Amino acid sequence: MKDEKSKITAVAIEKMIDFYQGNLRDIEHFLKVWAYAKTIGEQESVDENTQGILELAAVVHDISCPLCREKYGNTNGKNQELESEPLVKEFLEGMPVSEQKVERIIWLVTHHHTYTNIDGIDYQILIEADFLVNASESNFSKVSIENAKSSIFKTAAGCRLLESIFLREE
Repeated sequence: MKDEKSKITAVAIEKMIDFYQGNLRDIEHFLKVWAYAKTIGEQESVDENTQGILELAAVVHDISCPLCREKYGNTNGKNQELESEPLVKEFLEGMPVSEQKVERIIWLVTHHHTYTNIDGIDYQILIEADFLVNASESNFSKVSIENAKSSIFKTAAGCRLLESIFLREE
């Protein structure tokens, strides 16, 4: 079963790389978020079903960025959440992913910039993985990162990564 999850994820990654049409920033961003989500999920011993959902959600979490750039001139998080559902649905169509999993992936993607009422370990980990990458790419201040540690991060693995990457003692 694990091999099947890995194959589906690999197909999704290749498909997402093609979807971004050579936009290296978008490609590298989703790959980093996926790597952190995979790592945190495995470190937190997330069950196989949830791990599969988490990894696919991480792969497609920013699927609406190209559309948002075109439509709004930016990739504002709320616009991403608003525009994602039909794109995720179309992207996953024809892949061997159950309707229930597709619905959860859509829900995660359409909420991944909402840091309140986090329900589920998959949601928590996706938020943490995306924050880790955004903090690096956008040079978040140490104060912002410390605030996120106390208000957003809940998993032990996510906290360890955040500390190791950004909060090392000099």
